[in-house]
Amino acid sequence: MGSSIAYFQPFPLLLILLSCVIIWRSSRGFEIASDYLGRKLPPGIKGASLNAIASSMPEFLTTVFFLFYLKEEEGFSGGLGVSSGSALFNLLIIPSLAVLMLYSMGRGRKVVLKKKVLLREGMVLMLSQLLFVVFLFRGELLARHGFILVAIYILYLILLFVITRSEAMADPGYTTPEDTNSRSALMRILTLDITHTVLEGRRINPRLAWILLLISTMVMILGTWLLVYATDLYGKQAHIPLIFVAVVLSAAATSVPDTIISIRDARKGNYDDAVSNALGSNIFDIAFALGFPVFLYNVIYGRSIRIPPEELPFVKEVWVFLILATLLALLIMIIGKHFTRLKAFLLLGIYLLFILFVETQIETGLREGIGQDIAEFLTRKANLIGSMFR
Repeated sequence: MGSSIAYFQPFPLLLILLSCVIIWRSSRGFEIASDYLGRKLPPGIKGASLNAIASSMPEFLTTVFFLFYLKEEEGFSGGLGVSSGSALFNLLIIPSLAVLMLYSMGRGRKVVLKKKVLLREGMVLMLSQLLFVVFLFRGELLARHGFILVAIYILYLILLFVITRSEAMADPGYTTPEDTNSRSALMRILTLDITHTVLEGRRINPRLAWILLLISTMVMILGTWLLVYATDLYGKQAHIPLIFVAVVLSAAATSVPDTIISIRDARKGNYDDAVSNALGSNIFDIAFALGFPVFLYNVIYGRSIRIPPEELPFVKEVWVFLILATLLALLIMIIGKHFTRLKAFLLLGIYLLFILFVETQIETGLREGIGQDIAEFLTRKANLIGSMFR
């Protein structure tokens, strides 16, 4: 059972770490530019559109690269792994880390979440997930499936606009990020300090914001391409199917922007933003970041997407786990007035169960204990759902 050595592949792991840094640095510039360009939008629309896009663009680009770079159905299974793994990371890890950090600062008892926001975001998220599972369990993904998912996201934006239209517009004033950095231009480029490289101490304006957005996107494209390449390389060297690598390592790498944004919001006291950003990002990941590539692939290549038969059972089980985890997480957050440390540890525990489940699927020597129990439970539920569409 020398698998633990086989699974340690330093070069692709180093590339994944490097891609994580590139994605993180580029996301900061993307966030600042989109924040400025959307400064006059109502807060609800801004959070669900520009903020969600800013934090979830890595997942979208990664899914596109997996599908079009590898040019095969196995590539899309990698995209499915990233989206589902990232959704679990956003849902379970990010709110927990934000809350535990606040408790470490002595501010944890103040964390109160608005149940109205949780219910609104949670219902749309559950609808998106359930619809995707229905499409997935039919065995192939068609252009109309992608179109329906994208339409859900557009309807979600319209719903938010209706809800927030009576609210005051966001403050059009915008504070340019302070240039407290005295590093040379070369060092800024080498450290991927895109924001200060573009602004150079100048006050941000529409032209500079678009330049910053464009450059940040180009750097992010480089980072996500490197992530896809490294994920594929790791899978080949460790002899692990692509989706197993994508669902944990790649998903965590693409979730770095969401983590940073949510922790920053929590430190400012914007607890609802910290949690709703995670839920909103998941809605974008599933409804748009999966839906649009599915639609595009069908239109460009004229054929549907079929998940490889040897990977389809695992894909189904992961998505069943995602739906159950979403239900549990929403219940944990909604019940009670405060977001306590206990709730944070419960969410972390659910993610740990997911990791144990994935391990049992990779390593036959680990197919025992609680991980195997989870796998068998998910298999039964996946088969039950599958029988409904035969």
